[in-house]
Amino acid sequence: MDGLHHLILVWSLSLSLLLYPNFTYAQLSPHHYSKICPNLEHIVREAVRKKFHQTFVTAPATIRLFFHDCFVHGCDASILVASTKNNKAEKDHPDNLSLAGDGFDTVNKAKAAVDAVPQCRNKVSCADILALATREAIVLAGGPWYVVELGRYDGLESKASNVNGRLPQPDFNLNQLNSLFASHGLTQTEMIALSGAHTLGFSHCSRFAKRVYNYSPKTQVDPTMDERYAQDLRSMCPRNVDPRIAINMDPATPHAFDHQYYKNLQQGKGLFTSDQVLFTDPRSRPAVNAFATSAHTFQQNFIAAITKLGRVGIKNAHNGNIRNDCSVLNR
Repeated sequence: MDGLHHLILVWSLSLSLLLYPNFTYAQLSPHHYSKICPNLEHIVREAVRKKFHQTFVTAPATIRLFFHDCFVHGCDASILVASTKNNKAEKDHPDNLSLAGDGFDTVNKAKAAVDAVPQCRNKVSCADILALATREAIVLAGGPWYVVELGRYDGLESKASNVNGRLPQPDFNLNQLNSLFASHGLTQTEMIALSGAHTLGFSHCSRFAKRVYNYSPKTQVDPTMDERYAQDLRSMCPRNVDPRIAINMDPATPHAFDHQYYKNLQQGKGLFTSDQVLFTDPRSRPAVNAFATSAHTFQQNFIAAITKLGRVGIKNAHNGNIRNDCSVLNR
């Protein structure tokens, strides 16, 4: 991909950042805690690093937690709230049951490390800790470093019913993906860049089984899928497989935050329909090819997109607070 096309792709993202009207994110700043808790980023970095060295799952689990949080009423840490006898929280919605516990544990450990510093105790939102932990997880897995805007407040509610229809599904087509992301002010290019996070993590067999078994009356296997890849998936996910069995989203470099995801799509090795459609649909294919060709182009677009995602639906002092315990709403 030549330099001009690269500049156009990044410039179009930058322009969308300026044009999309969002008055709440004006409160965000990388320096929000410079006087409140000056060592915040270092504290969170060390907590995430320690957890990451215990288990690699820390990285994809934390990143996925951030995405699932922001897509439901904004980046307000409502995904972290535990259910009570009188309230079924977001984390217990069926679409969130596959979230790995290591993501929650990462944020809780980072919160504990922050609160262990008297100057910082109960002055940093769980939403900001999650945003910072996500950046650290990406970097630890080999992805790009980026500035994290801070100043979010934690949400005042967490209801499983809020999740309905707000998260992308594995069988989504391009129109459905575009519509859902557009509802958060995110463009198609930004959606494709954020989808690159599927370079990490795993999925349970049930989420893609239809693509390799009984796809249609005419064919068992989705014709957009590479035949050898389909055979591999069938061997790893036989019929009536244990539902706990999980498959890497990226069959080539599952432990690296890189641009291999887009190369996989070019080869028919996208695990979900919602992955592979990014290449099979001619409207999104040029961006996939651009990101597959240049790691730098992918990284710059990903940074712009995740920064914009981090501004979605943020809360302020009027409609949020700072939780003392990330899993419990303040009384």
